[in-house]
Amino acid sequence: MSQSKKKDNILLVGFPSNGLIGTFTIAYLVNSLKMKQIGEIEMPELPPALFVDNGEIFGPIRIYKKENLFVIISDIPFPTDIAYIFAKSVIQVIKRNKIDKTIIISGLESIDIENKNPKVYGLVTHKSLEGLLYENDIPKFLSGTIFDTDAAVISSLRVSNIPTIMLFAECHPLFPDPKASIHAITIISKILKIQIDVKDIKKKLEFLRIQHRKLMQQTIDALQQDQRTEPRKKMPQIYK
Repeated sequence: MSQSKKKDNILLVGFPSNGLIGTFTIAYLVNSLKMKQIGEIEMPELPPALFVDNGEIFGPIRIYKKENLFVIISDIPFPTDIAYIFAKSVIQVIKRNKIDKTIIISGLESIDIENKNPKVYGLVTHKSLEGLLYENDIPKFLSGTIFDTDAAVISSLRVSNIPTIMLFAECHPLFPDPKASIHAITIISKILKIQIDVKDIKKKLEFLRIQHRKLMQQTIDALQQDQRTEPRKKMPQIYK
C-alpha cells in the first residue's frame, strides 16, 4: 500500500507597500479560499489600531489557515525599524508551524504607469526554489535595489536560512492598484496549483481603489519616512 506524499506547508505574507499589492492579493485569497483566522500578531511598537468588519473586531496583523496553506496579512504599514520586529514574528510563525516555503507578495513601481500588461518578477533565497520561477514563467529579479519593509523581511528570512520566494508585481506607486493584484493572484494560483476566480475582484476595481486610498496614503507616508535620502526600488533586469 503506497502512502500519499505529504504536502508542503506554505506561508503567504502580504503587507502595505507600492500599490497595496500585498494587502489586496492576500485579502482576496483569504476571502476566496474561505480561510479561517487562527491568530493575530501583536506589536506594541505600533500605534493601537483595530478594524471592524460586519460587527466583528479584528487586529491589524492576522494569521489565517486552510489545510497546508497559511497566511499572514497586515492592514497597517510600518517603517523599517518596526519591519524587523514584524519579520521576527513571521519567523516565529514559520518555525511553530513547520513551514516549508514562504511566499511574500509586494509591489514594484512601474516605469510605465499605464502598463496594460503588468509583470510579476521573482526573487528566491534558496537555489532550490528557482525551478518554481521557471515552471510558472516568472521572470527573475536580476538587478536592482530593495528598500524598506521588503528589504527588512527578506533579509531576516534569508539570514535565518528560510526558503523564501519574493514576488514583485509591477504597479502604480501612488495609488491602490487592484489590477496589478489580479495578475499577482493568477501567478500565486499557478504556484499553488489551485483555482482562484478573479471575476469578483474585476467587478470591484474602482470600489477597491476608493476604499483603500487612506491606507495608500499611510503607506506612502511610511515609505517616504524611510526614503528621504534614498531612491525607490529600481526596475529589475529580467531573463533574456
